[in-house]
Amino acid sequence: MKPLLLLLLLQLLFFSYIAPEIAYSSPACNFPAIVNFGDSNSDTGGLSATFGPTPPPYGETFFHMPAGRYSDGRLIIDFIAKRFGHPFLSSYLDSLGTNYSHGVNFATAASTIIDQNTSLSQGGYSPFFLAVQILQFSQFIPRTQLVANRGRFFESLMPKKEYFNQSLYTIDIGQNDITAGLDAGKTYDEVILQTLCVFYGEVKRIYDLGARYFWIHNTGPLGCLAYVLLRRNLTVAGELDSAGCAVFYNKAAQQFNKKLNETLVEMRKELPLAVITYVDIYSAKYSLFLEPSKYVYSNPTLIIGFEDPLRVCCGYGGGKYNFDYNIRCGGTATVNGSEVLLGRSCPEPSKKVVWDGVHYTDP
Repeated sequence: MKPLLLLLLLQLLFFSYIAPEIAYSSPACNFPAIVNFGDSNSDTGGLSATFGPTPPPYGETFFHMPAGRYSDGRLIIDFIAKRFGHPFLSSYLDSLGTNYSHGVNFATAASTIIDQNTSLSQGGYSPFFLAVQILQFSQFIPRTQLVANRGRFFESLMPKKEYFNQSLYTIDIGQNDITAGLDAGKTYDEVILQTLCVFYGEVKRIYDLGARYFWIHNTGPLGCLAYVLLRRNLTVAGELDSAGCAVFYNKAAQQFNKKLNETLVEMRKELPLAVITYVDIYSAKYSLFLEPSKYVYSNPTLIIGFEDPLRVCCGYGGGKYNFDYNIRCGGTATVNGSEVLLGRSCPEPSKKVVWDGVHYTDP
């Protein structure tokens, strides 16, 4: 567990939030439902339900099986739901065993804000970019009410009509837009301007559909993740910072976050009934790489700082980062007619910050 990271984020929400006096008021810290949009940082099963499940050992430390999450356990969105006393959010794309009475999750792994105009197999990006997620949400509102009108059992699985004005709307997306844009040779300014212009319009669409309470994450320190660290020649002077992270990508994330914050300031002016909370996830995550011994995990007998924060827990190939683009976490090979797991988990994921080179361990 990373209790200090969670405490920082949850305190920001639960002790700094003040509900405005508006027509659709939701008492402070008493949101009846959560509606989430995003990418793999908050995907609770969308991409898995659509294109095939995440393989073992994903989910091993909490669910003890793959649970549609790109982690060994839970995500920050799971802890937010738990803090409100709600069940984990069901993915909109998962048709089995779903319960939407306290919210819904439209996030899918590999999602972007801007349509990348490529298929998942060709470019590695989800077809469920932000505009599609919001289109799904616009259909979700009336369809849930039609289902609820069928009777008590169906009604118990659907959100109440008034929840759509009272819910907390969480958004965690943008990381993949940065890497896609930079990989295509665009400058920081080109990537950020285009992405946030689209983001502004899409959030306004959510607002127009009735959303009033927004909890928006900035993007994390990309340059500290193995899948990015291996993209550039890190032997060049100045490529790595004091934490061992790639300066080029972290600067891009910092620039994006600065402009995102400025964008939200403008949105507060244009959307006067909205309460918009900007969440500095970058600083919280970067501190885990910069000062790993300061943040601790606990077991019944020990309290120990995190180990080698840049090194991947579930990966292949050893080396500095234990990451291979061709053999990811859960990756297998056929040896003498038998399937052998190559992308294995480390013995103690709770000691690690990074799970698979792209995502984090159970927070």
